[in-house]
Amino acid sequence: MKGTSKCNFDKKGNDVMKTQIEPFKIKSVEAIPITTKEERIRYLKEAFLNPFYLRSEHITIDLLTDSGTTAMSASQWGNIMQGDEAYAGSKSYYKFEEVVKKITGFKHIIPTHQGRAAERILFSILGGNGKIIPNNTHFDTTRGNIEYSGAVAVDLPTKAGIDPSTVEDFKGNMDIDALQRLIEEVGSERIPLCIITVTNNSGGGQPVSMQNIRETKELLSNYGIPLFLDCCRFAENAYFIKKREKGYQNKSILEIAQEMFSYADGATMSAKKDGMSNTGGFLATNDDSLAEKARVNLIITEGFPTYGGLARRDLEALAVGFEEALDEKYLEYRIGQVAYLGDLLIKAGVPILVPTGGHAVYLNAKLFAPHILPEHFPGQSIACDIYLEGGIRSCEIGSVMFGKKTPDGRHIPPPMELVRMAIPRRVYTKSHIEYVAESVIKVFNRRNELKGMKIIYEAPLLRHFTAKFDYIK
Repeated sequence: MKGTSKCNFDKKGNDVMKTQIEPFKIKSVEAIPITTKEERIRYLKEAFLNPFYLRSEHITIDLLTDSGTTAMSASQWGNIMQGDEAYAGSKSYYKFEEVVKKITGFKHIIPTHQGRAAERILFSILGGNGKIIPNNTHFDTTRGNIEYSGAVAVDLPTKAGIDPSTVEDFKGNMDIDALQRLIEEVGSERIPLCIITVTNNSGGGQPVSMQNIRETKELLSNYGIPLFLDCCRFAENAYFIKKREKGYQNKSILEIAQEMFSYADGATMSAKKDGMSNTGGFLATNDDSLAEKARVNLIITEGFPTYGGLARRDLEALAVGFEEALDEKYLEYRIGQVAYLGDLLIKAGVPILVPTGGHAVYLNAKLFAPHILPEHFPGQSIACDIYLEGGIRSCEIGSVMFGKKTPDGRHIPPPMELVRMAIPRRVYTKSHIEYVAESVIKVFNRRNELKGMKIIYEAPLLRHFTAKFDYIK
């Protein structure tokens, strides 16, 4: 019939819309800067060719990180006004603690101002010279805090997890056989804990299966080694389990998250991700002795145990944010938005890490700019050119962030050379995502013009934050 639109129906006869919409409406807006190419050339030069030095007023679309960049909800802003700013015993803390305990089940919940503060406390207690701490893949601050303590951080991803072109459901998994070999080789007494990062950020935002978490715990239990989760994107990981792992399709996100945490002995979290807030984190544990030591450390460096370096109003925002992160409709939109950007790039022939993960699209810099050697930082060159093209800030995750040197100064590249475009939660619309894709595609189409780079200044740890670069002439 003329004028009738064609509908799609699921197995139950429900009308299924083709267009995925944001499960929210916009209540407040913020202007974003629109700059000229000439201005961006100057800004990038002033930033020493490092996007971390760029000022936010010079950024049109900011995909540097999804950490603390969330657009908070009206409910969160409303609860902020109820913050109880008492130094000790704040009722806002107990609201925060109740929600986190409901999700994680851990006995001790110790608030921190962000995730790396929880990591610093944990590894100052359990790290140290001679200790070895395995992970499916450590992210930058985790590795930095471990190495700062004198311990050694060891990555144990699966073979598929370090191949950007391999498509598997759970590329973030721990290589359990490699973990057992490590334990047998160095001895369990040198491994104070093992960590699984969910989702695996350095590995492309890839999820970890429930089976892998369970089997990792079973192996560690044989040696008396505790398992911790780096759980900053626990809700996104739970969503992937629901959609991809047999037996979880009819479980709620909360139920899946609770099972994930049930296999762990503790956790660290940057709540600036799936806490849906602009700041905050926590250290959680069932170990009374560890909790006591952590609280002493917290008081010395962060604050009293019922605020941990946070304004109590931020604890109010987090208490609401943890609940909102469990909303399946939100997660469907969130992960769908990332997939949409990935699909646009794949269609244009741009090489990315597949499948797309939960929070970001990762460009495969090795294939994007194969003429640039790893020691000349192809990902950094790509990230800079994407900024010059569209005012879009992204983040290199490759030889700048994770590269090492031999004693004689030779470059040791990491397994993958990536550029991460992390999408803030509830911030950008479909047209913003399409603008990002158009800009990246333009850079890809002139990829042969990209130039290698060299570092002219670097810090001894976490150099990517403050390194300064120049192009190789």
